[in-house]
Amino acid sequence: MPDLQAHPPIIQGVVPPRDVLLRFISENPDRASKREISKAFGLKGDTRVELKTLLRDLEADGMVEKKRKSLVRPGALPPMTVLDITSRDKDGELIGRPAEWPDDGSVAPAVLIRQSASGASKTKAPVGGLGDRVLAKIFPAKERGGPAYTARIVKVLDRRQNAALGVLRLNPDGSGRIMPIERRGEELVVEAEDRGAAADGDLVSAEVIRSGRFGLPRARVASVIGSVASEKAISMIAIHAHGIPYIFPDAVLKEAEDAGPATVAKREDWRSLPLVTIDPADAKDHDDAVHAEPDPSPDNPDGVIVTVAIADVSWYVRPRSALDREALKRGNSVYFPDRVVPMLPERISNDLCSLKEGVDRPALAVRMRFSKEGRKAGHTFHRIMMRSAAKLSYQQAQAAIDGSPDDKTGPILEAILKPLWHAYGLLSRGRERRQPLELNMPERKILLKPDGTVDRVLVPDRLDAHRLIEEMMIQANVAAAETLEQKRQPLIYRVHDTPSLAKQETLREFLATLDISLVKGGNLRSNHFNGILSKAEGKPYETMVNEMVLRSQSQAVYAPENIGHFGLNLMKYAHFTSPIRRYADLIVHRALVGSLGLGEGGITPDEEKDLEDIAAEISAFERRAMVAERETVDRLIAHHLAGRVNEEFEGRVSGVTKAGLFVVLPAYGADGFVPISTLGRDYFIFDEARQALVGEKTGLGYRLGDTVRVKLAEAIPLAGALRFEMESEGRKMPVATRSFHKSGRRAQRQPGIRPPRGRR
Repeated sequence: MPDLQAHPPIIQGVVPPRDVLLRFISENPDRASKREISKAFGLKGDTRVELKTLLRDLEADGMVEKKRKSLVRPGALPPMTVLDITSRDKDGELIGRPAEWPDDGSVAPAVLIRQSASGASKTKAPVGGLGDRVLAKIFPAKERGGPAYTARIVKVLDRRQNAALGVLRLNPDGSGRIMPIERRGEELVVEAEDRGAAADGDLVSAEVIRSGRFGLPRARVASVIGSVASEKAISMIAIHAHGIPYIFPDAVLKEAEDAGPATVAKREDWRSLPLVTIDPADAKDHDDAVHAEPDPSPDNPDGVIVTVAIADVSWYVRPRSALDREALKRGNSVYFPDRVVPMLPERISNDLCSLKEGVDRPALAVRMRFSKEGRKAGHTFHRIMMRSAAKLSYQQAQAAIDGSPDDKTGPILEAILKPLWHAYGLLSRGRERRQPLELNMPERKILLKPDGTVDRVLVPDRLDAHRLIEEMMIQANVAAAETLEQKRQPLIYRVHDTPSLAKQETLREFLATLDISLVKGGNLRSNHFNGILSKAEGKPYETMVNEMVLRSQSQAVYAPENIGHFGLNLMKYAHFTSPIRRYADLIVHRALVGSLGLGEGGITPDEEKDLEDIAAEISAFERRAMVAERETVDRLIAHHLAGRVNEEFEGRVSGVTKAGLFVVLPAYGADGFVPISTLGRDYFIFDEARQALVGEKTGLGYRLGDTVRVKLAEAIPLAGALRFEMESEGRKMPVATRSFHKSGRRAQRQPGIRPPRGRR
């Protein structure tokens, strides 16, 4: 007999009680929009208004959150999730966990993988195995006492490889052990005849050749990546650890080599238009060029025409080709301090599609008209043949505008550069009116020595030349989304959701401790955050407020459904301007080509049907790249500082948890951990509202943003981990009046190290 108390019946036409509504949202994540809920409960007229009020109350209470157009329980997995298959349960069923999970101390939920029965359907679902990364459809579990979710595999993204990465440590007899780079990895035994040319201290890829119930597995060295003292090895650790494809298959390279230059046939000839590229000085590919001129139309007095031309990658990379399959497998290019793992082979990215100076190149161009107030008056897209008039660096273009032109910028200063800066001035008016989120979080750049080790860490100057290109690219992206929507063409948007109610409340409590208020309700806009940032500007807590605002934000992703971009304060936004290094942009190019009838290489019906899966995959690959890049920087800095154990450094508290403090060294960009057990003999309380650890007896503590002196106690370069000991005495803190956790502990020296957090 069914448990009627646990599952009360649904009464059609009546707004359900809160518990029934919450259970429906939990169990039906794909039917949790207001429209679907109304349909499920048969609500019409006044009852729909009543439902809307109830849902608003549940949001205000933090019981549900908005995700795109649907409602979810806080912490719930989205209907399509990338999972890592990590283990089996007692019945031998595969268990997966989300590939990405917030680094807030919570445990990622377990997901039971349901493998399809053979012959059960016409189209057999993909089969996964231990170690695989998969894209899966998520369903709330019907049975209690087990994993919270079940899943059906939609696509296997990365297959497990029978290889391990580690550092070889030799014994006197020539045998050795491979020490894993992963914290949960297992040591491997290597006999002398199985180590090949590997030397002591080499980073190697090893193949497991025998594994029994007892003793360590035996392995054979498959390849030597390099010495662990080399930066090359450090970036390869991240590449291997995250399964980033870095070797192009022969079929892909052949397809790239066989490609020939595009011709001007069926293209508009814009080779006489003096478009210029403005990029970093060390850029090897150039996928965007810009031009500006006064608008001659009497309908737009004192307005400008801005042209953005983007490399026509869709001409060379056709759907279902070897190049296309490999590009989707990679999702994006990955940038390390010493190397780039490109999405496309160099023949395409650095040659045929790079907008080289003085060379004919195919491009998709958008010509945009702006008024003197910076409002867009219209735009058109064109498939063109162009010829870049000049290749400039940001510093070179800025120096020319600032009065120091060189031999290249001098001749084009009046005719090309000054009109660009004039147009940027008009676009800036529109940006100021739009009020995108303006965080002040400077990024650091690592400079390497010739031997691959760290030379120094610096913060590059933020120039108007950077802002000019950024704003023109944003406007081109907006134009692409607007055009495709107008043509009713399916596409992949770049979306950024509003901060969740839970994150809003955490930020609100924190700001209240600084006597700064944050508006309540569902009408939060980016300009509200800008008001907060302006109040903190110049104050001792400016950096702290910027970091907390950043942490409150949702993560931008790719999606076929549009919810707008909160951070940029734009309702229609798609990535169009970097098809050499982002697959999302290539999809948008194909959509434009197809919907505007611009020739070959348009989007196909199969691609349109797969947009949801493609968006989920490339969003996961983007996060993979971000984590790999961050971990490589952490390892580089840890390697750089490994010889300075017991030295003192000036740092800043960059994170506060129940377990201790994260401290960043601004001079190096290094992020290390101070365990709470090493802070002193007091009992430390985690004050979540103030983001502080406070001594219960003394009232002395440490808060997010505090400047402190720390001693480097331990460094593990391969793990990118640093452990600090606090040298500064805490400052007096007021008694906590809001929520706090007594999860501190008294001083007790503990061995080992806790790794730094990932990118936040």
